[in-house]
Formats: sequence, C-alpha cells, structure tokens
Amino acid sequence: MPAVYPVTGSGAFDTNPSYSGAFIPTLWSGKLLAKFYQNTMLSEVTNTDYEGELKNQGDTVRIRLAPSISISNYTVGQTLSYEVPTPIFQDMQVNKGMYFGVQVNDVLAYQSDMNLMNMFTEDAAKQLKIAIENEVFFNSFVTEGPAAQNEGATAGKISAAYNLGTDTTPIDQATPENVLKAILRMSTVLDEQNVPEDGRFLVISPFDRHLLMQSNIAQAYFTGDQSSTIRTGKIGMLDRFNVYVSNLLPRGEAGKALVAGLSATSTGGAVTNAKARRIMVAGTKHATSFAMTINKTEPLRNQTDFGDIVRGLAVYGRKVVKPEALVTATVGSAT
Repeated sequence: MPAVYPVTGSGAFDTNPSYSGAFIPTLWSGKLLAKFYQNTMLSEVTNTDYEGELKNQGDTVRIRLAPSISISNYTVGQTLSYEVPTPIFQDMQVNKGMYFGVQVNDVLAYQSDMNLMNMFTEDAAKQLKIAIENEVFFNSFVTEGPAAQNEGATAGKISAAYNLGTDTTPIDQATPENVLKAILRMSTVLDEQNVPEDGRFLVISPFDRHLLMQSNIAQAYFTGDQSSTIRTGKIGMLDRFNVYVSNLLPRGEAGKALVAGLSATSTGGAVTNAKARRIMVAGTKHATSFAMTINKTEPLRNQTDFGDIVRGLAVYGRKVVKPEALVTATVGSAT
C-alpha cells in the first residue's frame, strides 16, 4: 500500500513563496479528495466552511466571528449610548502537508487485470485519512484543546462541579456505568456553555464502546441508525450526541496517540494498551475548522526503471475556533 508521510518531521512548513489559489485540480486529484471525505470522520466532527476561501486566496484563511453586543438597562428619557463593535477574527494557517508516492512498473501494469490507478486512489485516500485524522485529533483535541472550563477535575463554566479526569487522575472506567456517567457529564458541560444541542458529536474508543454497550441504561438510551456508514464509525445517538468510534483518539501518558505508521515526532508517541489513559471527545462542528485541498497529483516516467510514478501532495490546515464548543474527558487507568 502507498505510504503517507508528513512533508516535514513536524508536519508543518513555511510556504515561501506562499501557495497561490490558482491550483486547478486534475480529475485524479478530484477523485482522491472525494474519496478522502467519503472515508474520513473529519467531515463529521469539523466544519469545512472555509475551503472555498482556501482555494481562492492561498494559504491563510481569515475566519470572522460575530462580536458580542453589550446590553444596557433603559429608563425613560435617558441619553442613549452606542458602541462600535470591534471585528473579531482568527487566522487559520494552511501550512501542513502529507504526500504519497507509488511506482507502477510497465510490465505489472500490462499484465494486471485491475485498474491500478483506481486501486491506488482508493488506498491513498484511506492512508491520508489515517495520517491527517490522527494529526488533527491529537493537535486539536490535546494541544489546542477545549476551553479551560471544559476539561479537568472541575469542569463546568457555571458550576465547576464535573470531574472529567486528568492525565494523572483519569476517570476510572472499570464499569459500563462509569462510562455513561462520564458522557452525561460532558453533555452537561456543553449545556453550561450554551452550546446548541443540534449537531453534537461524541467520539469514543472501541474499548469504551465495548464497555458502554454492556450498560442496560445505555442500551435503553441508544438509538440505532441503520443508514449510518461504517466508514465514518458512526454507531447511533446517545443523549443528543451522534456517537462515533475511532482508533485514532489520543490516549496514554501525556496524551500520547495510538497511530499506525507515523512517527512519534509528529503524533506524540504511541501506546498499545487499550485500557491505558485515553480521551473521549465531544462537541459540535463549530468548534474546529478544517480546510484541505489536493494541491498536486502528478504522473511522471520513472528515470531508473520502465514504469510510471504517481505522487500526490495534500495541504491542509486546522484550528479550534470555538473552544467552548469542545469538551474532553480523560478516562482509564492511571497505571
């Protein structure tokens, strides 16, 4: 299968000169991008509202946010005062990249009874999903993370009454009931931030799903979704959350991530114990913005052998723009 690599060891780079917005995707690039979103969970837990601006304006997307308008008391006959709202914006840098490269030998292509290009497109999309989704999950959910009131042992903007665990003292997930209690706490923390109920998501590990489905209470609350796709990991709804399962959630000591095929430098390390410290993530798409384009996909002749080379570069950016709409719980064992 094609390997997918960060463009640099950290997965980030400086564009000098900057990427222009004049990229016109080839048919193959368009197919790859479509297949990427068909397979990834990112389209379910992040918004891609600014991809159009990325393609038109280059490698920085300015995200404009509505300012908060002050409300004042009124008495009859008073002189009114007026404020000039200050525009609020955040810049999302589209400066991260992944690439792949494969060789198609002329003899193998001639003898093959399959469409090799289509096969490589399918697999490259899957490998991009794993590589990019892991990087976004780790950095958005751990490095940038939710608002301070939406994590830790005293979560809750109003009450500070909900223990969502810490890396040193995670929530004990020894029983299915504890898993359900943690999820209900996360839901309430979002309520205290006035986060809309519509479009809420929850991402849990397969191990936590295994525990959760042993709870009679959870089974009573769970509403199945026969039309949901296995590829995005959606398993149904629970307490206003669309619930997804992923092996790519950060886990373990200091938020280490369980990843296949990527270096510890770009992902924060790896652990293999499913019961180790891990996180559950909840929120809405409004919390995190994601923008991606297949900037270059090109075939060329191999200069050292008879065959063709196909290589592709994917450039993307991600940013937590509404941390109040994101909540994490650290669960598992401290040992």
